[in-house]
Parts: sequence; structure tokens; C-alpha cells
Amino acid sequence: MDQGPHGDVQVERILVYSFLQNCHNCAFREELDSLKSQVIVPRPKSFLHDEFDDGELQTDGNRSGRFQNGDPSSSVEDIFQVIGAQLAQIGDQVAHEIHPAVVNDLLQQFVNENMSREEIMRRLSDTVEELMRTVPLEMEREKAMLVLAMVLARTVTNKMPSLLQRVFNTTVNYISQNLHNYVMNMG
Repeated sequence: MDQGPHGDVQVERILVYSFLQNCHNCAFREELDSLKSQVIVPRPKSFLHDEFDDGELQTDGNRSGRFQNGDPSSSVEDIFQVIGAQLAQIGDQVAHEIHPAVVNDLLQQFVNENMSREEIMRRLSDTVEELMRTVPLEMEREKAMLVLAMVLARTVTNKMPSLLQRVFNTTVNYISQNLHNYVMNMG
């Protein structure tokens, strides 16, 4: 699994999985169920405290832990599952703005097994950038890029469910490389 020392990609995996899980009438339910064990990994209760709370108080009197939301029973996984579901609702609206030819072109890239992971990710990145220029989205740039990448993943996978693993991993890696700080600050 593509994890850094602090489970860096884990958050992106949970986010993308939750986004895909909140797809209505999708053709890839069975494939998504088989992916769940690779995504949802039980974490020890001390994960929140150990990884994201340095114990220092901020000037507003709160601790600096990014994922503290006042509910000690909530976990990083729970938080990012909710965020993924919220982004899926936005994605439902955005999906109608994406021309089918754009999705079909990207689908062909994923089908091409001779293409390296890096090349596929570059194609996904180029497609997101193209959509940033052509689809009017009234939200901050990073959020728009995140939603577009996940909408593309969902749409491609819905057309060809057998590509779920490859599309999922590429999307997670794209988000991790390009939007990691933004995603981490969402929690």
C-alpha cells in the first residue's frame, strides 16, 4: 500500500472510497465492496492524538490537533467518510458539466495496459486541468480539482467497473501528490 510514515495516503484512500460509495445507480458496487478491505484499515484509538496533536495550545486556547472536532469518539476515518459523502453530492452536480468525450478519452488511457502509472496519472492531471479551464465551478481551486478528479474516477469506473482498482489507485495517488495539504486541512 502507498503509505508514508504517518499513513499519509490512507486519508486520501478513505476520501475517494467514500466518494465512490456515495454514488447512486453505479455499476461498480460489487468491485467497490471487494476494495473495502484495502481501504478501511482499523486504527488504534491513539491515532488521532499521536499523529496530529503535538499537545501545544494555540492562542485561541484550543489544542493544535487538526482533527479534533470536540467529539472524542470520532476518528479520522469517520471524518473523511463524511467529507467524501459531502463531496459526492457536489460531484453529482459537477458530473453533468463534463462532456462525455472527455470521459471516454480518459477511459481509453486507463484501458491501455502498456501505459505506466506515471503516464496515466499525468493524463488524469491534464484532464483535470483541462476541465478547470472549461467547466465553470464556483469553489476554491483545490476543492474543484479534488471534486473533478473524483468525478472522473467515478464516471470512468461506472463505464468500465473492471478498471476500479487502477482508477482508484491513480486517483488516490493524484490527490496525494497534488492536493495532500488541502485534504489534510479539510479534516
